[in-house]
Amino acid sequence: MRCPFCSHVEDKVVDSRMAKEGEAIRRRRECLGCKRRFTTYERVDEILPMIIKKDGRREPFDRAKALAGLKRACEKRPISMATLETVADRIEKRIQERGEAEVPCRVVGEEVMAELHQLDQVAYVRFASVYREFKDVEQFMDEVKGLLREKGEGPG
Repeated sequence: MRCPFCSHVEDKVVDSRMAKEGEAIRRRRECLGCKRRFTTYERVDEILPMIIKKDGRREPFDRAKALAGLKRACEKRPISMATLETVADRIEKRIQERGEAEVPCRVVGEEVMAELHQLDQVAYVRFASVYREFKDVEQFMDEVKGLLREKGEGPG
């Protein structure tokens, strides 16, 4: 493991424990070069499906991209990074549990939308406006009206 501070490649493990409900191992390491400590997480390297993009290209599922979309949608909202990490974990797990070698990008987008719908309605509408490529204010308003109907507060 390369030290993030001095790039030295030798370290020793100072502490090791389970993290994320046993899904990962958290290790505290001490660099043998600069003596600074850093944390690493080890997870099982699971085989994730290829995502079929709208233009037909295929690329491996990337949890970091899903997390980046969640972060953008939740920007300036009262949602912790820990919550977003947990949501990204759930999305990754559901995609993997499908057991398919290839999954349309639409499936990932719908998983993100379902999570945001439960988490924060403002973030949900932000993501939906980009993901569903709203062409005008009418489409945007239709989505908001749908949310209001679900809450029983708005126009029907």
